[in-house]
Amino acid sequence: MKVYHNIEDFKNVNKPIITVGTFDGVHIGHQRIIKRLEEIADKTKGETVLLTFFPHPRMILFPDSHGLKLINTLSEKIALLEQFGLDHLIILPFDKSFSQTEPEDYVKNFLIDKINLHTIVIGYDHQFGKNRKGNLSLLNKLAPKYNFRVEEISAQEIDEIKVSSTKIRHAITNGDIRVATQYLNHNFTLEGKVVEGKRIGRTIGYPTANIEMEFDYKIVPAKGVYVIQSVIDGEQYNGMLNIGNRPTVAKEDNVTIEAHFFDLNKDLYDKTISIVFIEKLRNEMKFNSLDELKNQLHNDKINSLRISNPINA
Repeated sequence: MKVYHNIEDFKNVNKPIITVGTFDGVHIGHQRIIKRLEEIADKTKGETVLLTFFPHPRMILFPDSHGLKLINTLSEKIALLEQFGLDHLIILPFDKSFSQTEPEDYVKNFLIDKINLHTIVIGYDHQFGKNRKGNLSLLNKLAPKYNFRVEEISAQEIDEIKVSSTKIRHAITNGDIRVATQYLNHNFTLEGKVVEGKRIGRTIGYPTANIEMEFDYKIVPAKGVYVIQSVIDGEQYNGMLNIGNRPTVAKEDNVTIEAHFFDLNKDLYDKTISIVFIEKLRNEMKFNSLDELKNQLHNDKINSLRISNPINA
């Protein structure tokens, strides 16, 4: 997959078959759209293209009130789109100036003049341009004028999928990792740098990697203990992770993210690692002593390994 951070670099692409959207999560609905792009591209001997935006438009249009947390960072989204077979990804910088583009100017100046659009595959409710005045009706009106095709993703098709990025975000913030995984058709991941902690876990036999996230717009699951996996230096490790305030040992105001990996004996400080969420084990709890906490962690480990390595796997 070729990635373009400047639309001027998008040249000499044969019969671009495009869709437009933020594609946060690259969930099963997005995957169905990509598959449809591929089907059209095969018939027309064209190439598949996603035109996406960064930052997310809501972050620019409502900077003080958007309240938006994204399922993917930009690098995570790029990796997922490549995994699902897209040919070209154009990342268009979204700013207030761009948001004032009139709908027909957007079609002419970007989709036609810059991309040389052949076919656009778009949802029945898609809106674009200044004040979101552009819609499917306008695209159908402009298609003969600029010589491109429009394929609508119907309400029935979208309803059949019954999934949206908003539903997935809601599942993640509630700690419902199984539902999020079902809608995504892949695991939710979280990436961060391992930083110095208070080393309390070492004293009870469960050393943890304290994860510091790079981007504050990345969504974080609900407080609790999770079954996780991670590939570190080319090796896969099972583990468990706590998100919360550590009420037994610290009573901190800030939420911390701490991962314990089984059978890992190496220094992880300053490493950036990607954590795969498998399932939520339990809510965060306050224990009366470190011994009680240690006993619970022992049970958590047993349950984590059972989930990570089921007998019938």
